[in-house]
Amino acid sequence: MQLNLKKPICFFDLETTGINITNDRIVEISILKVHPNGKEETYTKKVNPTIPIPPEVTKVHGISDADVADAPTFKEISKEVYNLIKDSDLGGFNSNRFDIPLLAEEMLRAEVDFDMKNRLAVDVQTIFHKMEQRTLSAAYKFYCDKNLDDAHSAEADTKATYEVLKAQLERYEELENDTKFLAEFSSRKKFADFAGFLIFNKEGEECFSFGKHKGKRVVDVMEQEPGYFGWLLNADFPLYTKKVLTAIKLRQFNNKLG
Repeated sequence: MQLNLKKPICFFDLETTGINITNDRIVEISILKVHPNGKEETYTKKVNPTIPIPPEVTKVHGISDADVADAPTFKEISKEVYNLIKDSDLGGFNSNRFDIPLLAEEMLRAEVDFDMKNRLAVDVQTIFHKMEQRTLSAAYKFYCDKNLDDAHSAEADTKATYEVLKAQLERYEELENDTKFLAEFSSRKKFADFAGFLIFNKEGEECFSFGKHKGKRVVDVMEQEPGYFGWLLNADFPLYTKKVLTAIKLRQFNNKLG
């Protein structure tokens, strides 16, 4: 099986100091570039994150402060990384939610104008989740180790759903036994930025997903409270979120001129 490619695709993975897209840093990057003719290029580099790697994170990926003490910073390798991926689509495992957003932050921090506008992103984890059986019967077997004999009987399905939720709460410590938390945790929204601070409404317009302007259109807030835009740009938000906000502001300005 060979991928049918119209342009190269770079599969990549990051090891990092943690899972906070805004504050954490890359400690290792590996890229596998696959060309339309099947040719493959590999690139792997350790990276000095310039901040300490927490011991609990070292236990996960095995990379310590000592391992990266003499490694280049991401800024020092940013141009060569960009040159490798600039003509390519991107692929990874959970890459849409983590690796691409964090790579974007590191690129923008290094003053490389990284953008996803003209490239596609293939997230292999999402394909896995969509293709493998995700039915109530499968969940009941996985979490409760029971067969759902009367599947699609309303009564059996409701009882199984209740039992699965209780089993999930027992299995995952990070889940809070609180309806509001569970409702927010289980919701799916389409984000305008990577980090989820900006979401699209039903009309496809960017809205804030947090704070005093939660649910309001970004263009309306910028119009009614111009100082809020300045506050956002100076606050501790991801650089990509700020990039999206600036693009909306510019679009709004151009529309007025038009």
